[in-house]
Amino acid sequence: MSAAKERRERERTQRHQLIIASARELAETEGWEAVTMRRLADIVEYSQPVLYGHFSGKDAIIRAVAVDGFDELFRRLRHARLAVPQQQAPLAVGNAYLEFATERPALYEAMFVMSIDVKFAHAETPPPLRAGFNEFVSCLHPDTPRRPLVAEVMWSALHGLSTLASTGRIPPAGQAERLDFLITQLTNPTGESVT
Repeated sequence: MSAAKERRERERTQRHQLIIASARELAETEGWEAVTMRRLADIVEYSQPVLYGHFSGKDAIIRAVAVDGFDELFRRLRHARLAVPQQQAPLAVGNAYLEFATERPALYEAMFVMSIDVKFAHAETPPPLRAGFNEFVSCLHPDTPRRPLVAEVMWSALHGLSTLASTGRIPPAGQAERLDFLITQLTNPTGESVT
């Protein structure tokens, strides 16, 4: 590949990432309804046709933001899991998940609430999604019966807790107690606290 072609590819990749980062930042500050192709074109200082050269529209941008978010979530979950002994890993991963959802509400919305063209639990599932789910599986003791199912239930319950707290349907102040209860029930059904 020629140096000029490499430079053009590098610039295209940088523009692509700038569009994603700008959409994410705008959504975090003003909500997804504020993210339009016209507004993004103004922010990134490229014409709308340039944006459409990268993305077919807003839905494609939201999908790209979500996939980037799954990669960030995976890294957070992995860091949390590896930072503690195995018996504390489910609680650490649960905490990391809830913190992510609280700290990045618009990103979390793109990943788990908005309709995006991403297949979960499928052969076409993007690698960052698989990696994130594998952190839920890996945080559980290897002898855990039906480990993937327990990981699915854990993820589902954490999503429910984060969504209910963020919408004010349950008080956020009780998250630590709820999380401890959830992890205890999933990993030690005899009821002995994991903390």
